[in-house]
Amino acid sequence: MSAVAANSTGPARLNRAAWAWAMFQGGRDPLVILITIYVFVPYVVTGVVGNPVRGQALVAAGAKYAGWAVMLLVPLMGAAVDRMGPRKPWLAAVVGIMIPLLVALWWAKPGGAALSAGTVVAILAAVSVLFACTEALHNALLLPAAGMARAGAASGLGLALGNFVSVAMLAFVLWAFALPGKVASGLIPAHPLFGLDVAAHEQDRVVPLLVAALLALGTLPLLRWVPDVARTGTGLRDALRLAVGDLRALFREARGHRDALTYLAARLLFTDGLTGILVFAGVYAAGAMGWRTLELLAYGLILCLFAAVGGLMAGWLDGRIGPKRALQVEIVGVVVSQLLSLGNTRDRLFYIAWDPAAHAPVWNGPMFRTAPEWGLIACGFLAAITVTAAYASSRTMLTRVVPPEKVGVFFGLFVIAGAATAWLAPLLVQLATLASGSQRVGLLPISGLLLAGLVVLRMVRGGERRVF
Repeated sequence: MSAVAANSTGPARLNRAAWAWAMFQGGRDPLVILITIYVFVPYVVTGVVGNPVRGQALVAAGAKYAGWAVMLLVPLMGAAVDRMGPRKPWLAAVVGIMIPLLVALWWAKPGGAALSAGTVVAILAAVSVLFACTEALHNALLLPAAGMARAGAASGLGLALGNFVSVAMLAFVLWAFALPGKVASGLIPAHPLFGLDVAAHEQDRVVPLLVAALLALGTLPLLRWVPDVARTGTGLRDALRLAVGDLRALFREARGHRDALTYLAARLLFTDGLTGILVFAGVYAAGAMGWRTLELLAYGLILCLFAAVGGLMAGWLDGRIGPKRALQVEIVGVVVSQLLSLGNTRDRLFYIAWDPAAHAPVWNGPMFRTAPEWGLIACGFLAAITVTAAYASSRTMLTRVVPPEKVGVFFGLFVIAGAATAWLAPLLVQLATLASGSQRVGLLPISGLLLAGLVVLRMVRGGERRVF
């Protein structure tokens, strides 16, 4: 009997394999929060590149190339691995490449003294592609780990662990490296742990090392306890050939379902916008406000907590007004949050000129002392809630516009659609930033993508509130 079949029955109580599967996500997800959004990439922009506009354009270029690679590689890899069978050797190989790349980022010294800014961004792009590969391989191990009866519970546990570990790591880095020397308290170390040199930005450069350690720790239980899929006997060359046919068949099966395909087109646009909001949130805050590790860690910690509210709000809205209207409300909320956030800089409060010297500090704490900073944080609250809610409602919406017998086909396309245009927002941000010489103008295409997705979403029939 196969591992999947063996685990597909019985009570919905999670076994050791399901916990091991979820622990991998707990060890993997902090990479996005700590490196991509709130700490390391903003440091690259302000510390390694040293110019917010050039740094934003360079980071966008790296994300663009990574998006192209993901578009070409991940769907084909997933289909080929399905043909061959085992997932764990591939996952172990990908993680084995990621860890030394993450460790290499320790040498991303200020001003590009050891690794040039271009090299650092190239490493980050490679890590982003490999991260997408781990997502595909990890998801493919869900049924072997948990079985059909426990798949939903294991998936939810993985998301919860990913969020919990990310928040815990933000809090740890804040306590261990950012607050020492800034806050006099018996609860805070007097100096950064491990003797890190703040002047050399070692508190930022240590983050990839911590992420690499978490990734390794999360991978070991999965490799040890999650059962793998049996070998099919298909070799790599044949698997790749057959994978191309499988992908073609997937698209053929979807033909003729107008609303589902229109919805996927809308999702191509607005998902890129949602991802762009996340990727460039820390970059904008670092450039516009001059925030560094302390402020960015606190900002990320607060926003991660508010993101949980978004997940709850999505479920409530889906039930009250239906997932289509909920998604429309949430996307509008994201656009409003971005347009308002771009009006906050060190000398502007919601686009109104603001002279910090003419106004007393909001408070005398170690950070967030001015009104524009709190204006940006308020916009961040709205973004965290609405972005999370939009991601959640987008999944629910798909189940309302596809025929029940085609759910599997369209969820496969749903995943591919998420990867197909992952390069579009970074490309537009890169072009707009270089053309305008402005961080703020450079980020406006993100709202354009969200609004374009909203227009296409209006053409989709279905997704109304269900009355039971």
